[in-house]
Amino acid sequence: MFGETTAYSSFSVDDLDAARDFYGDRLGLTVEETGGGDMRMLFLTLPGGARVFVYPKENHIPASFTVLNFEVDDIDRAVDDLVARGATFERYPDFDADDKGVLRGDGEGGPAGIAWFTDPAGNVIAVMQAR
Repeated sequence: MFGETTAYSSFSVDDLDAARDFYGDRLGLTVEETGGGDMRMLFLTLPGGARVFVYPKENHIPASFTVLNFEVDDIDRAVDDLVARGATFERYPDFDADDKGVLRGDGEGGPAGIAWFTDPAGNVIAVMQAR
């Protein structure tokens, strides 16, 4: 039924202008603003062409899960670059991350490394290095 339709994921933010600047200027994604007045919204274009719908929500509550995952070739270089752009990496009590905030893979499947940071609205984003 949906094999021929367009689909996209979405999440909310509390400040659309801050989201536009963060995703466009800091992360370097293509950001398209649509609508006007109370109906402004963003579409982010991810590498590979997929799009994500970002909408303002007055009573926004940050997602407690990862809303976007970016696969990188070099987790250390990606983390260093993001820190230089103002990102702060999250540390979760159940995970033993290193000084950079990277949880290193144990060689048993999964990514070689993963680290989490948040957008200005508190939504969780990950960078991960595949094996």
